[in-house]
Amino acid sequence: MELLYAIVVIIGLFIFESIASIDNAIINADILATMKEKARRWFLVWGILLSVFLVRGVLPWLILWAANPSLGPIGALTVTFTDDDLAMSAMESTAPYLLMFGGVFMLFLFCHWLFAEKKDCIMPGERFLTKQAPWFYAVVAVLLLILVWATLEWDPVLAFAAVAGSTLFFLVQGFRLSADMKSAELGHSEKSDAAKLMLLLVIDSTFSIDGVIGAFAFTFSVPLIFIGCGLGAIVVRELTIKYIDTIKRYIYLKNGAMYSVLMLSLIMVAEGFGLHVPTWLAPVAMVVIVSVFLYISVLRIRHGKGPVCPAPLK
Repeated sequence: MELLYAIVVIIGLFIFESIASIDNAIINADILATMKEKARRWFLVWGILLSVFLVRGVLPWLILWAANPSLGPIGALTVTFTDDDLAMSAMESTAPYLLMFGGVFMLFLFCHWLFAEKKDCIMPGERFLTKQAPWFYAVVAVLLLILVWATLEWDPVLAFAAVAGSTLFFLVQGFRLSADMKSAELGHSEKSDAAKLMLLLVIDSTFSIDGVIGAFAFTFSVPLIFIGCGLGAIVVRELTIKYIDTIKRYIYLKNGAMYSVLMLSLIMVAEGFGLHVPTWLAPVAMVVIVSVFLYISVLRIRHGKGPVCPAPLK
């Protein structure tokens, strides 16, 4: 049973990481097209050391260790595989805070996509909400206020975790906006391949945070996160160099990824409040959501264009 659970989690993480990183692959492909072959090969091969081992492996381990200092570095790595009652108790006591932290981050991520990002509309209300981009900040502020109000008297640390999750979102968003502007500038500049490589590594690391935070909805096992998200990152590398034009045709995959983010955020917030959610729900629901939007994308390819949202109002 534990083996089956591990396989289901790894598959779920692999699909989520692959789909959530489509934007990253497109940006990478655009920048790589301006670079020499040697530099492209260096990024696609050696860049894996940063994107897979450091971000998908070390980052979740550091987060888990920081949330549970009593476990120590080894305990944070193996806590989900141990029978130590003290280690399990420490993990269970801090799990709600990690889940609330990650849930708020993911919820804000979905809201930003829904209100403020260009997209191909498919679900009811998307066209209307895309025209309301300036209201994004008001919406997330009210959501955060409700979460803090609901948790402050019950557990102040849980309220702090919600605020920390929102803070991380805006920090990451700032890095992304800066990276987007830099990547646009590179298309019209003569900067060296070394400068472009550094930018690619920053973009790749920044986009990877979504997958790492979302992975906690599936499991707290660092090895499983490393395997599932790591395999997804390697697939994104292959898409970047070989199949990016094909992937761009499946325009609703991004929608599927973002509705998966919404689903994962709700699961994480619910578990943060102490509600029990079956462990199989996150990976299974995510696969179903992505499959539905993949099917819709295939229908669009076969039957022509569908609705496109207007550019978000700034």
